[in-house]
Amino acid sequence: MKTRIGIIGAMDLEIEKLTKEEMNSENIITKAGLRFHIGKLGDTDVVIVRSGIGKVNAALCAQILIDCFQVTHLINTGIAGSLDHSINIGDIVIGTDAMHHDLDLSPLGYDPGILPTLGDGPVLSSFPADPFLRSLAARACRDAAPDIGVHEGRIVSGDQFISSSEQRTRLVKTFHAICTEMEGAAIAHTAYLNDIPFVILRAISDKAGDEADVEFGTFEHKAAENCANVLAHMVRDISRAQ
Repeated sequence: MKTRIGIIGAMDLEIEKLTKEEMNSENIITKAGLRFHIGKLGDTDVVIVRSGIGKVNAALCAQILIDCFQVTHLINTGIAGSLDHSINIGDIVIGTDAMHHDLDLSPLGYDPGILPTLGDGPVLSSFPADPFLRSLAARACRDAAPDIGVHEGRIVSGDQFISSSEQRTRLVKTFHAICTEMEGAAIAHTAYLNDIPFVILRAISDKAGDEADVEFGTFEHKAAENCANVLAHMVRDISRAQ
């Protein structure tokens, strides 16, 4: 099967550099109110889309990419809040795995983030990223952004903007995560159910603490541009790397 990469960003600023400057666009198709940009990054076929913010939007978007555009891989790009004091604004995080931090069935005996499934399926917790895509992302960071800090670790997602030290502390202690955002785990979950390889690539826009709203407004555009540069470099030659 020919490689076709589905690339999802939640906001326009997370994909506009890719769609306006990096890709050779061939067509735009609208489904469910979403604009799917079809074209190439280098020699690689891609479909790039803004999903909208939040996990429902992200999961819907990922499933459309799989069902209607036959993507073979999924990449989530964008910005995130750091949960580790050593990870600075502007740094890049490559997700090793993803979890839902706002999923809590603890009254039923499950740990936070654990998703029981119906029938004979496994109990789900984290969704591991594809090792091949992770390695390509790490190499792209070294080549395209050698002066930017690069970190690998768990990413957690929930339908809330984390902007207090109390929330930040809970996510670190409960999930051992290094950054947080609002879409990645839903995309990872969808990829898992469809047996599609995925990776999450995020640039840090804020420290997910009491000043997060100020930091986000100041640094979001530059962080998103950093992530887009790395992603474009990563995807251009992905077909030949397989």
